[in-house]
Amino acid sequence: MAEKVKMEFDKTFMFHLPRICEHCLNPACVAACPSGAMYKREEDGIVLVDQNRCRGWRMCVSSCPYKKVYVNHKTGKAEKCTFCFPRIEAGQPTVCAETCVGRLRYIGLILYDADAVLDAARVADPRDLLEAQRKVFLDPEDPEVAAAARASGISEDWIQAARRSPIYRLAMRYRVALPLHPEYRTLPMVWYIPPLSPVLDAVTGVGADADDPDNVFHAITDLRIPLEYLASLFSAGDTEVVAGVLMKLSAMRAYMRARTIDGTVASDLLEAVGMTAADIEEMYRLLAIAKYDDRYVVPAAHREDAAALSAQADGCSLDGDGGPGMSEFHPTGLTGRRTDGRLGLKLFVGKGSAS
Repeated sequence: MAEKVKMEFDKTFMFHLPRICEHCLNPACVAACPSGAMYKREEDGIVLVDQNRCRGWRMCVSSCPYKKVYVNHKTGKAEKCTFCFPRIEAGQPTVCAETCVGRLRYIGLILYDADAVLDAARVADPRDLLEAQRKVFLDPEDPEVAAAARASGISEDWIQAARRSPIYRLAMRYRVALPLHPEYRTLPMVWYIPPLSPVLDAVTGVGADADDPDNVFHAITDLRIPLEYLASLFSAGDTEVVAGVLMKLSAMRAYMRARTIDGTVASDLLEAVGMTAADIEEMYRLLAIAKYDDRYVVPAAHREDAAALSAQADGCSLDGDGGPGMSEFHPTGLTGRRTDGRLGLKLFVGKGSAS
């Protein structure tokens, strides 16, 4: 794979890979913290640092495989992305998502089986970790899942939010979103859509049929960004997984192009990727023209002071004195410690592609 990325200047490539804390289901930083300051909130799965308990051991920094925990050079304590939890509690998206000019970030709610997390992380073959994590996620349309959620005290509006979640659709229904380095076995909850190089332009540029699955597939295998490199990021080296995602994105482009130009339907291409025309159009609306409320489905916490929490949410939590942003802003309530026992749901960002 290393040889694949050593190429001539005119074949170099670049794509943007925005990275934040993964807010993992099996966070290594929490397991490594000797003082118990690093913890995962029961009510929404956000991983935070209790500043009162942190003793600056820095084991969280060395244990995080994504290198998203840092030590504030002024306080000597660990800090990290807080997923803008005051905004989340008030039903608002994170600052990074709302201010993204490319509209690449999505936030949604996922129901998952907490008892299955450990078994998923123990899967022997790293290439099986992706499917193992997907099996942890629960279908919100399943009546048994909804009944179990209600029995656990999860409110009806949260269940409805899970059904509307753009993340569930991208990761589970369309299967185009992938986790970053699943081989780390932390079960990350920030997922990405691999970048699609201008495949169809390359196909049509040589006079080939962009609606022919064989032509598109061969173009994908010859991408400027090697499949092996993308697979090393998103699928533990399994190139077939990444190729399947790129085929679906290519099929979406070909279908929408043909439908817009002459009204035809690229049936062979749809059949090759295992999607219907309705699936393709719904995925297109979500990825290309989704409105604000479709990209951010964040149910508010059921607390009387949820409105007051929004007053703390004026900036990124990393933008504090002594932190990476080095500004004067630092949100109050940084620890996010809650004791009301809300259970079992995970809010997470699904990143769009940037080619």
